[in-house]
Amino acid sequence: MKFNKFITIGKNELKAASKVITSGKLSPFVGSWNFDSNLGGFYGGSNIKKFENKLSKMFNCKYAICVNSWTSGLVTALGALEIEPGDEVIVSPWTMCATATSILHWFAIPVFADINPKTFNLDPVSIEKNITNKTKAIIVPEIFGHPSDIFEIKKLAKKYKLKILSDNAQSILSKYNNKYSCTQYDVGGLSFNYHKHINTGEGGAILTNSKKIADKCFLIRNHGEVVVTQKKTKNIINIVGNNFRLGEIESAIGIEQLKKLNKIVKSRLKIAKLLTKGLSGLKGLITPVVKKNCTHSFYIYGLILDKNFFKNERKEIVNALKRRNIPIISGYQNIHLLSMFQKKIAFGSKGFPWKSEFYNKKISYKKGICPTAEELHDKYFIGLTLCNYDFNNKNITYIIETFKKIWKKYEFLKPILKATTKTSNHRL
Repeated sequence: MKFNKFITIGKNELKAASKVITSGKLSPFVGSWNFDSNLGGFYGGSNIKKFENKLSKMFNCKYAICVNSWTSGLVTALGALEIEPGDEVIVSPWTMCATATSILHWFAIPVFADINPKTFNLDPVSIEKNITNKTKAIIVPEIFGHPSDIFEIKKLAKKYKLKILSDNAQSILSKYNNKYSCTQYDVGGLSFNYHKHINTGEGGAILTNSKKIADKCFLIRNHGEVVVTQKKTKNIINIVGNNFRLGEIESAIGIEQLKKLNKIVKSRLKIAKLLTKGLSGLKGLITPVVKKNCTHSFYIYGLILDKNFFKNERKEIVNALKRRNIPIISGYQNIHLLSMFQKKIAFGSKGFPWKSEFYNKKISYKKGICPTAEELHDKYFIGLTLCNYDFNNKNITYIIETFKKIWKKYEFLKPILKATTKTSNHRL
């Protein structure tokens, strides 16, 4: 069975990119507030401004700030929230490493909270357990495409006076209570990396309704230090800027991609619904949930092997699926177990910023601090990456039938699985 790559770039993107190339104005950013039609201005050229305007209208937020990657967006947004050295920022272990390393960029300290086993997002109970007098903010990755527990997390933010940054790299059109989840915290953001729902090759966007946050993001994006002596720069906390600017070619592609976004997300949802309909009858296999008042963008279709039924059989099952050409992933990731956090070496060789004049606490990243995330990664989680492949109806039928065949071969193991935790030697 052949699974075609999920490709969203077409003739319109090629035409838009070619028009920019022909114009010769590939990135009209300069270190001045005043816009010059030939040189450009501090906010960039016509395509990035148009892309930002369309994003703000689509997501019904006041400001959209495009950046050259969502990693850049995370760094920029945290700076705009005025994170200071020694502040603690709570984050999930189930996310891409940049979500946590962006905290270190500002010499702040990542603190990992555990996840909800149904949505794979941060668990509000675990968040609260990890709040200290040094906690300044929470980064909330909406992993796989399901909205975070927005109501409970906002309650915690109000109670403890915390800022919240939503990482919506995988949940671009997800909604909670009919409102896009990426706009329901202080600041949110999108990824336009090549394997997301829509892409510009590399790129991202920061979304906010706060003028203060937006102004700071625009500065950090474009070498903020260049214009600190001019207007709009009374507050220069975290103003050492970077070149996080998105070019005109990428912006022109993004404008065209945005036209396809609703159709793309609907197609992923359709695939997910067909998979759930076909797989939900298999004993011991837990299909994704979509909580009340939520919509799901399904970047990844996440499945769990029920630990009440299976014990150590995941490797066997995954190998059996792969032998039949199913593009299955086994586990996700636990970034608190990465070498950087285990050795507490981010800058230099002496443990900075964990060992510094502004931070003298002992913080543990040992295995066991996020038991749900660790257990799911180690033993029970499997998934299909819905934005890597353009699954057609034949593909979906084949996937479902393959799962059923493998589960049928497990029938004889049912009495054994209830009585032992040892892996069967049976080759599926």
